[in-house]
Amino acid sequence: MGAKSAAPPPSCYDKAVELLARRPHFRAQLAAKLERRGYSAEEIAETLARLAGQGYLDDAATAAGVVAARRGGEGRSRLRFELERRGAPKEAVEEALGALSEDDLEQTRAAARSWLSRRPARRPPALRTATDAVRRELAALARHLARKGFSQRAIFAVLKQRPADSDDAADPPDPDNAVDSADLGAPAEPHDPDDSAREP
Repeated sequence: MGAKSAAPPPSCYDKAVELLARRPHFRAQLAAKLERRGYSAEEIAETLARLAGQGYLDDAATAAGVVAARRGGEGRSRLRFELERRGAPKEAVEEALGALSEDDLEQTRAAARSWLSRRPARRPPALRTATDAVRRELAALARHLARKGFSQRAIFAVLKQRPADSDDAADPPDPDNAVDSADLGAPAEPHDPDDSAREP
């Protein structure tokens, strides 16, 4: 019996549908993935137009979904970076972020509580003296919150909070000094399994 012939590669449209079934994509993001897989510009343009007409490509809705999914643990600047990294157009980015409140203090507090809950041995309420350990802890928290994209105003407000009955608690570090410029860089881009060069 002869060997079976290899299955033909999927059409550009079928590959696009496969990628969209895994997760929502922005138009530019999907186009880039299809291009890397060797589809022609004409095939890609026809596929994107067809998908948009069917309601499967909606940059504004995708941007809103990304923000809704990540808002609880990330601030505005981190969300903007993530949207732009994925290829969201400027209009979709501004619309999605425009729906957020300018006041991110509560989100910053929640993110700080989440971070501190993973470090129970060094939670600030148990550290009531102005020691280097306290300052290191607060500086580490400031860096974490800055990397998450929260505003400097909200970060400082969170750092300033301390036990009301403690007169000798360490002063909070100034976020501008506690956060090194290197720590404010864009987060490393996560691996996207859809971008495997070996995938047809």
